[in-house]
Amino acid sequence: MKKLLAVYFCLAILLCTGCSKEEQPEPIFGNTEDKLIVVGFSQVGAESEWRVTNTENVKSTLSEENGYVLFFDDARQEQENQIRAIRMFIQQGVDYIVFSPKVETGWNSILMEAKEANIPVIVIDRYIDQPDDELYTAYIGSDFYKEGDIAVQWLTDFLKKRGREEEPIRIVHIQGTIGSTPQLGRTAALEAAVSQNPNWEMVAQECGDFTKAKAYEVMGSILKQTKDIDVVYCENDGEALGAIAAMEEAGLKCDPNEGVIVISFDATRLGLEYCLSGKIALNVECNPLQGPYIDRIIKKLELGEPIEKINYIDETYFDYSTITREMIEKRDY
Repeated sequence: MKKLLAVYFCLAILLCTGCSKEEQPEPIFGNTEDKLIVVGFSQVGAESEWRVTNTENVKSTLSEENGYVLFFDDARQEQENQIRAIRMFIQQGVDYIVFSPKVETGWNSILMEAKEANIPVIVIDRYIDQPDDELYTAYIGSDFYKEGDIAVQWLTDFLKKRGREEEPIRIVHIQGTIGSTPQLGRTAALEAAVSQNPNWEMVAQECGDFTKAKAYEVMGSILKQTKDIDVVYCENDGEALGAIAAMEEAGLKCDPNEGVIVISFDATRLGLEYCLSGKIALNVECNPLQGPYIDRIIKKLELGEPIEKINYIDETYFDYSTITREMIEKRDY
């Protein structure tokens, strides 16, 4: 630990508990030199149930009993706040910096500062578009294009089973925060599928910013233009819930068998409840429990062991026709 006294100078520290998951790597407890590892964690915000779970899991894993002191900062969806927080972590002399970036670009200068201070940087959840990959130590998160590809392949198979593979399919796309890794990957997969299926038409594409309120607003505006919609592709559960609320208010039925097919991502508990009811046809998991992965990488670095640069998390998906109450109850988030 470089500057344990800095722990007591930080007024923005929040230490709290979270959750764990059976299938995650187990945290490595203890510290070979009986000293605490100081970590600065900049979270992009608290815009969704997924994000809150991610934060709580990181906090509970990087706890004092696990050998850590954690500096936490909520950027409230502002990249400038994240840069300011990371600079503060550097000045405090933390041992490691962890952050979930709002967007992929604009990090070069602050990462150069961290490199000059010899502080390893671990990027989680969202990736960064960084030509010099030596400026960060590791990435932990999802393969977002793969998630999107799972969704469009499921839709292709579903339409084929229903004898609708040649029918015109009108799609509304509610995007996440523009420029973020989840948005870029999930959008790219859908756009690729639309280009490969001449009978698929993107009738609207609007940003829901990963929030229920914004998705409700933009879906309401879309419905004023058209109600001839077959599929609504939402880039997280918050957006799906907002879009469903707007459609139901407009008299549309969200039902893959006799109404609008809603596709979502994250597989939060509430999202899976909607999947169980059939209002969400498919929910592709985005695992927020990344704390144990961070812990394992840091402990390996402390021991001088090699690590993988890119660390994708294992994930699954949930189909309205096969999901059960038991599946939901077994989940930790």
